[in-house]
Amino acid sequence: MLDLNFVRDNLSLVEEKLRQRGMKPAEVLKDFSQVDAQRRQAITSAETMKAHRNRASEEIAKLKKSGQDASALIAETKQLRENIQELEKAADEYDSRLQQMLVGIPNLLHHSVPLGKSEEDNVEVRRWGTPPRFDFAPKSHWEIGENLGVLDLERAAKLSGARFAVYWDLGARLERALANFMLDLHTSKHGYTEVLPPYLVNSDSMYGTGQLPKFASDSFRVPHGEKDLWLIPTAEVPVTNLYRDEVLDAARLPISLTAYTACFRSEAGSYGKDVRGIIRQHQFQKVELVKFTRPEDSYEQLERLTGDAEEVLQKLGLHYRVMALSAADVSFSSAKTYDLEVWLPGQQLFREISSCSNFESFQARRANIRYRTEGKNKSEFVHTLNGSALAVGRTWVAIVENYQQADGSVVIPEVLRPYMGVERLTPSKK
Repeated sequence: MLDLNFVRDNLSLVEEKLRQRGMKPAEVLKDFSQVDAQRRQAITSAETMKAHRNRASEEIAKLKKSGQDASALIAETKQLRENIQELEKAADEYDSRLQQMLVGIPNLLHHSVPLGKSEEDNVEVRRWGTPPRFDFAPKSHWEIGENLGVLDLERAAKLSGARFAVYWDLGARLERALANFMLDLHTSKHGYTEVLPPYLVNSDSMYGTGQLPKFASDSFRVPHGEKDLWLIPTAEVPVTNLYRDEVLDAARLPISLTAYTACFRSEAGSYGKDVRGIIRQHQFQKVELVKFTRPEDSYEQLERLTGDAEEVLQKLGLHYRVMALSAADVSFSSAKTYDLEVWLPGQQLFREISSCSNFESFQARRANIRYRTEGKNKSEFVHTLNGSALAVGRTWVAIVENYQQADGSVVIPEVLRPYMGVERLTPSKK
């Protein structure tokens, strides 16, 4: 969320940043300036009346002390008190309306974000490796998985419906091996601390990272007593909110955390997209990276976090490219995002496997996460960052498609063999 004073003092900049996102400022900001002016006027009038009431109260005391009639002033102060209450109520209502407007304003884009009208305007920053060459027509992961008996979409549909998957035997072991490999790399080499958070969070946590109220329809809500709980759409939500309403010691920054969790998304609005295979699921697993940094360090940390995610792909020998998302494609809460897109030969396209974002103080202001430097009384909002490193299911897809063999087996990348105990995926014995 943006700061009220900042929006008020930089309204033209906010309007321009909204236009860069392809949004109409009038639809987002609505009557912000008018409501803000009415709120300030109500507060000013109430303060003026309070001063008048205080002077009248002093005069009443003097009149009573001298034995004079103070009834007129008493009646006046009673009316002032009622007027003040009405003004304060109006100010609260105006403030509530302003907060609702602020919640609907997306983060301001960093100056380095490419301008554009759609994802077609995303800019390639770099690419790594080369696509594998086959002397046969490469198959898609759903064909390979079904033929090997390691991926079962039919039984998943029986259990839960569309957009769910069951992994069997070596297919399940590959998912587990990938998660363990990623966590070991990030904790032992990249300096992240592993955390295992709850998969159900409260509404405050969803609000803190920007999922609520705007994206409620994209999430699974679970009624729980008098309050709702939500299945996490990503580990970013619980891990970022670990420090909600806390003031961190500046000496601890940056804080780097990693978590492996299941993720749950309703995929509202994605009807008809990626209906085959396991690219777009209601439940999937992901290793997430989250950072809390000083503002002046956050863009350097964004590059480091992106590099940490890239190293997973490099060690797996997967061809990928890094894309700087254009203004129209950057998410609501992000100021700048890089997408890592891995090559899938079975589908002959690059597919997003990670998004690495700097939210600056946008989430920290919503979640009230601050830091204080020793010797200073005033605290400041931290900058938060996160990135997938990686989406495990999509990495599973990439390995199956990139390492497929003519006989239908799949070679296991060398770095995963200690976790797998085998060198190939072969037909399941289930």
